[in-house]
Amino acid sequence: MQVADLDGLRLHYRDEGAGAPLVFLNSLGTDLRLWDRILPLLPARLRAIRFDSRGHGLSDAPPPPYGMGTLVRDAEMLLDRLEVRGAVLVGCSLGGMIAQGLAVKRPDLARALVLSNTAARIGTAEMWHERIAAVEAGGVAALAEGVLQRWFPPAFHATEEISAWRHMLTRTPATGYAGCAAAIAGTDLYTPTSGLRLPLLGIAGSEDGSTPPDLVRETVALVPGGRLHVIRGAGHLPMVDRPLDYAEVLAGFLAEIGHG
Repeated sequence: MQVADLDGLRLHYRDEGAGAPLVFLNSLGTDLRLWDRILPLLPARLRAIRFDSRGHGLSDAPPPPYGMGTLVRDAEMLLDRLEVRGAVLVGCSLGGMIAQGLAVKRPDLARALVLSNTAARIGTAEMWHERIAAVEAGGVAALAEGVLQRWFPPAFHATEEISAWRHMLTRTPATGYAGCAAAIAGTDLYTPTSGLRLPLLGIAGSEDGSTPPDLVRETVALVPGGRLHVIRGAGHLPMVDRPLDYAEVLAGFLAEIGHG
């Protein structure tokens, strides 16, 4: 068990392997196990760092709301604690927003970005506040079926594995889900992200019901040289429902930029 005390916030993380650093940042409603299926498929000479965002997994869940700046600061403090520099940041959905903010704030920490199923702005404040109200009234379970429909394509819903992802989602503390949802509601990164100058790969799923390919493409286009790869048949979490395809795309990008 690896836990870092970051100014009173206990953050659960895993730091595995040796070599070029690769930092994974999770989506809303998931924990660091989100990346389990692709890690064995990546090159061996990498240092894989992942963590449970505040309010998720085994990390502390302070009272909401949270700000995006706070979530960026959590990641920044952890990477400073681990003496990481020049990492490739791989962020999914909420994690992709944190990755953008971290790259803007601390360019020394980010050598390149992989923005997976994310955007500079996701949804509307009104939409997120409606979801926060639903969670406050009925817990994360009140949103579960709709969220799972947006996360995974129909074929995945026919597998036994879907129950495990439902459990991960519904066991997310209501305070943590609402807190991070508030951070998304208040975030618009179009201007800061457009100032980035670093290698950038966008990954989208053709069946993503949360951040469809055109939304990801719009954000990737903000950074000169950024390119998008769409995984056909994948949903919002392609590292789960299309791990072989996802790992191949990610490994190709790492090889292209000479990382690892």
